[in-house]
Amino acid sequence: MGVDGGVSKHWADEAAERVRDSGRPPVLSTGISPSGEIHVGNMREVLTADAVYRALGDLGVPARLHYVCDNFDPLRRVYPFLDRGAYEPLVGKPISEIPCPCGGHASYAEHFLEPFLESLRRLRVDLEVERADLMYKSGRMNACIVAALEGRDRIAEILRDATGKEIDEGWSPFLPLCPGCGKITAGRVKGFSRERETVDYACACGSEGTLPMAGGGKLVWRVDWPARWKVLEVTVEPFGKDHATRGGSYDTGVRIVREVFGGDAPLPIPYEWIRLKGSGDMASSKGNVLSIGRALELVPPEVLRYMVLRERPQRTIVFDPGLPLLQLVDEVDDAESSGRDRRAVALSRVAGFRPVGVPFKHLIVVAQAAGFDLGQTLAILERTGYRGVDPDAVRDRMEYARRWLAEYAPEDMRFQVREDVPQEAARLSEGQRKFLGALAGRLGEGMGGDEVHSLIYEVAAETGGLRPAEAFEALYLVLLGKSRGPRAGFFVSLLGAEFCAGRFRQAAGGIQR
Repeated sequence: MGVDGGVSKHWADEAAERVRDSGRPPVLSTGISPSGEIHVGNMREVLTADAVYRALGDLGVPARLHYVCDNFDPLRRVYPFLDRGAYEPLVGKPISEIPCPCGGHASYAEHFLEPFLESLRRLRVDLEVERADLMYKSGRMNACIVAALEGRDRIAEILRDATGKEIDEGWSPFLPLCPGCGKITAGRVKGFSRERETVDYACACGSEGTLPMAGGGKLVWRVDWPARWKVLEVTVEPFGKDHATRGGSYDTGVRIVREVFGGDAPLPIPYEWIRLKGSGDMASSKGNVLSIGRALELVPPEVLRYMVLRERPQRTIVFDPGLPLLQLVDEVDDAESSGRDRRAVALSRVAGFRPVGVPFKHLIVVAQAAGFDLGQTLAILERTGYRGVDPDAVRDRMEYARRWLAEYAPEDMRFQVREDVPQEAARLSEGQRKFLGALAGRLGEGMGGDEVHSLIYEVAAETGGLRPAEAFEALYLVLLGKSRGPRAGFFVSLLGAEFCAGRFRQAAGGIQR
């Protein structure tokens, strides 16, 4: 929503003002576990934080933005994209300590983290990266580990109050990392030393002993999250709706950070999921994903930013990579036509963006008509009223068009202008051939799409009462070798009268390649 013309403020501006007025130094945090491909659904969390970060900048309020990589989490199961034989024995081990699936990265976690960080670079999201394993191994979390172990009974009471579930007598807020089996899910805490900062453990594999708190394990999720707020001094954090339910992780985190760690909870920005059209909510563990990197091959980064920022976080977004994607591109390209979303466009347009000034659907048709030749594309654009466009911007957008056509375009939008009369034209009726010959004699250079469209109807009626559908089919057969294509009058005008008239005469005379 825009901020001009009396329209209510954009949600990012509202959040930024609340942060500014709170008096706390703005530190925005996000966190995603790289347990699988980090997808477009995950992107909402980071872009939500980035929008507030940018809105704070517009207010002149300095802020920090960081992403916590939850790479010290265990591999919870063998996901569909993994080899069961290789990864079944590794379930329960921290993903920072598991080998890379492709062998080209330092760990399993880095295999999925590195392409995500590259995608963030392309999205122009500038943030600090905090790896959870290093936060623990460096000792930065030790004070919170001690406080959690000492406050074990208080935490158990908070969890019992919030969830209604009884907490097992042997439960501990700390998960020891067993040096014997390498798992972080099979051990239990037997004792600890505040002074030495060590934990005594026993593991289901039979191993037992004493571990340093630094790197010897991690806090369970409901305690780890508020500990992170305390250590990183987080004041704003977006998170998925699952954590925002009554008695959920945020509710218990608010009490734990205050009553156990002596800190404050961040301003919450819960968000809804992004769904993939026809497939439901995106989830790496189910393999139902479109990676951010793949999405960035289909549309410019500004479009993905805009898809997220134009909706309030509490609204579900359905990502449809088909025709609706073209409208999103145009809204970002032409801020004046975006109406209430102008502020979303402004927050989406980041450094390096070059508007093309040509509707994406039009460019897709033109580029195909020109065989994706830049010079011919520019010539056709000029002939169809788009003069003075930036050639580099057009070239860049044409590559997006090429990839979109290959992956997600409906069949009737894909075409290739044939170099000669296609073999498919052999099935033209005599009436269709007469129509094409007559139309060839009436076409004139400079005729606009509407004028050509009217002419098609007129000539069809004059040549034996040919039905309009038969006339259009004749056009497409001799130009494309298929029965359907772009709007006929516009398409003929786009290709030019001279070229089309020549092709129609060939077909009318029965000439085949």
